[in-house]
Amino acid sequence: MGIPSLHPGTDNPPELVSGTAQNGGMTENTGPAQAAAASVPDWEQRFRAPRVSLPDWAEDAPDRALFVSNATGTYELYAWDRATGAQRQVTDRPNGTTDGVLTPDGEAIWWFSDTDGDEFGVWMRQPFGGGADEPATAGLEASYSGGLALGRDGTSVVGRSTDEDGSTIYVVPAGAGAAPVEIYRHRESAGVGDLSHDGTLIAIEHTEHGDAMHSALRVVRTDGTAVSELDDTKGGEVELGLEVLGFAPVDGDTRLLVGHQRRGRWEPMVWDIATGEQSELGIELPGDVSAEWYPDGSALLIAHSFEARSELRRYDLSTRQLVEVDTPAGTVSGATARPDGSVEYLWSSAALPPVVRSTSGGVVLDPPGTKAPASVPVEDAWVEGPGGRIHALVQKPATGSGPFPTVFEIHGGPTWHDSDAFASGPAAWVDHGYAVVRVNYRGSTGYGRDWTDALKHRVGLIELEDIDAVREWAVSSGLADPEKLVLAGGSWGGYLTLLGLGTQPDAWAVGLAAVPVADYVTAYHDEMEALKSMDRTLLGGTPEEVPERFEASSPLTYVDAVRAPVYISAGVNDPRCPIQQVENYVDRLAERGATHEVYRYDAGHGSLVVEERIKQVRLELDFAKRHLG
Repeated sequence: MGIPSLHPGTDNPPELVSGTAQNGGMTENTGPAQAAAASVPDWEQRFRAPRVSLPDWAEDAPDRALFVSNATGTYELYAWDRATGAQRQVTDRPNGTTDGVLTPDGEAIWWFSDTDGDEFGVWMRQPFGGGADEPATAGLEASYSGGLALGRDGTSVVGRSTDEDGSTIYVVPAGAGAAPVEIYRHRESAGVGDLSHDGTLIAIEHTEHGDAMHSALRVVRTDGTAVSELDDTKGGEVELGLEVLGFAPVDGDTRLLVGHQRRGRWEPMVWDIATGEQSELGIELPGDVSAEWYPDGSALLIAHSFEARSELRRYDLSTRQLVEVDTPAGTVSGATARPDGSVEYLWSSAALPPVVRSTSGGVVLDPPGTKAPASVPVEDAWVEGPGGRIHALVQKPATGSGPFPTVFEIHGGPTWHDSDAFASGPAAWVDHGYAVVRVNYRGSTGYGRDWTDALKHRVGLIELEDIDAVREWAVSSGLADPEKLVLAGGSWGGYLTLLGLGTQPDAWAVGLAAVPVADYVTAYHDEMEALKSMDRTLLGGTPEEVPERFEASSPLTYVDAVRAPVYISAGVNDPRCPIQQVENYVDRLAERGATHEVYRYDAGHGSLVVEERIKQVRLELDFAKRHLG
């Protein structure tokens, strides 16, 4: 239970988890974090410092919890018996594990087993107290995960996707050897939203209408027969999205908490499946609002995100009162309401590392070992751009005055946003004397539906217009040295880096692209099926249907215009930004003798291995230093 789930993020390396544990529990003298000496630079210590995610807990056994930690130098799952204090490592794989779920009774842990980060695999199950792993969904072959919901009677609802089948959802009845029953299939992307508390209703998010950015909802029985449908993509001037936030945690309660965009941003409402009543809560807060249930179903824990910061509130459903939950200024990246009414949350700021706190007082999970060194606070910049005011976050070196060599660190997604949260990557650049600018370009979340949806059809080019406006501000304000500007990013940020180097060749001195889209057409044909749906939505069709849009938005189109030295890192098992399309771009750089370096590593879309991540940052720092002089 919690906002959001255990997973520390799929687009960037996990920066919001901290902790240390071993098979026998947490100790002072184990794990790479404890080996860090005073001579090790601060930027490396930030990556190695022990971290934990927000612990998830079993709904019917709240003392049993599951969290992610980098204790062994690789992010893995850990079990925690809060009654006894015992902790143990659940998974141990070379490239790490972050996808895990507790059964409602807390007796078992489900975890997703892929191959070296390729995200294609099966669910495994392990007893909470330890023991052998076993396949959790016998009869279902490997696939990309499309969500998971576990029932109290042992029933499971498993979402899958493959290139051959599209999206499918199966119900696996309780009992050894029970055969999976298919209840849903469609070519467009879809996934499991939730299973009702009594196990009779399943909420599905789907995009059968073809717009992967705006889901519709369908509630079905466990045999797949339809009960109700909610679709905000039809009948209006613009398509609106919906998301499942969870069924009420009460037996026989048919209320479903839903996120909607009817007022131009994300906010929650309650949809009663039995009566059809939709109760929009009308929470008058700027920015995006999400929610989860308090365990007794009487109130909602509200997560409010606005202008790169976030906070929590409690909403009483009977009185409609909204009461602030006291949290420090910064970013709450996960929160959960406990049965005793307290709230536990994962908090950090750009200056201060993450910690799991409780409103009942104190730190919930504070593993021993070296703590991450602090960094510098972030400053806000608002810049007028072609599509409206652009919000950028700026960090400057603690000493010296501008103009600084400046790194434009571009976030991935694109439906994501940079926030006032602790991030070891930007902090490393600041330690080396660079200013860091992070731009929440059009396409970013947190600034309203119109801002997020603005990048359709001119994909990449719209974001770069905003980045360029902030670049001009950074130079004219005296912050940035115009001769020493670095364009950098991972995933979608890596894509924008390569596209920017080709379409704005005079603006940038160095480019650093991690796991990027480099050749859009090849990437489309090789990537996982769910991302093909997203690309068709963003560009209005396939490469064969709208070739001119794919050409205009592909970095490969502009590769011959690139003048800046280019560094590219890529995971050879990446299903999101596959390796062949990167190789196509690199081959073109090599043909024209362009200055470039490529680093390939044996993982998927980023690495969960701490030393591998440090190595990659070290290579980027060295590349920039050599080429900036």
